Amino acid sequence: MHCHTRYGSIDSKVRISEYVEMLSEKGYDGMLITDHDSYRGYNRWKTENPDNTFRVIRGIEYDTRDAGHFIVIMPDGVHLQALTMRGMKVEKLVHLVHQLGGIVGPAHPFGTKSSSAMLLKALKRNRNLVKEFDFIEGFNACETETANDLSQLLAKDFDKPMFGGSDSHDYKYVGMGYTLFSDDISCCDDLIATVRKALDCNDNKISCGGVVRGETLKSKHAHAFYSVYAFIAYNFSLGIIYSPFRSHRIKKALEHK
Repeated sequence: MHCHTRYGSIDSKVRISEYVEMLSEKGYDGMLITDHDSYRGYNRWKTENPDNTFRVIRGIEYDTRDAGHFIVIMPDGVHLQALTMRGMKVEKLVHLVHQLGGIVGPAHPFGTKSSSAMLLKALKRNRNLVKEFDFIEGFNACETETANDLSQLLAKDFDKPMFGGSDSHDYKYVGMGYTLFSDDISCCDDLIATVRKALDCNDNKISCGGVVRGETLKSKHAHAFYSVYAFIAYNFSLGIIYSPFRSHRIKKALEHK
């Protein structure tokens, strides 16, 4: 439920065909693509692989201006191009996604400081924004056990379903996280319906887990002071630059709602 491809995430090495092969061997029957602010990986897969034996579901990991990374799943047939332009504030993102029938939740909410919701200003100022989220990523293989424990406590405090994922960008980490559903999931609409049912009925039949990857040289750099604040500045600046183009895309999407 959290996979990055080399076609849509500049920091990933893994082709979707390689994900499918490796995950199938491990007993998985589907995956959610969550490239950074991009649908390029999913679109390439759909063009080249019409066979739906292994379920590849379209998602995105969106960079908000003030609350880090969020996983977004839009309904089948809804192509919100504004999500390919980073920099919306979290409240606007959540409102827009819900207007168009999608679901949204924070990735690794207690993970790397530069991109984790509960460590950034919007959620520090107003923790009750969590009430508006549809799910919480309760397990991320690239984060620490402590970060995952805090994410799971957050989900329980707010009665939110939990996703788990590998957040894999490298072959070594493919399949290290999982999400189990009691319902059959074959498309975005199925996933959205299942999450909403878990929210409405307060009868959570979604579970998650996996194996924590452990610290790497790359993760040490990601947590370093210079990396954290450089990324925050980079993300904020691009968000400002994209703002007029993003607003135009949002207006068009709402006109065709």
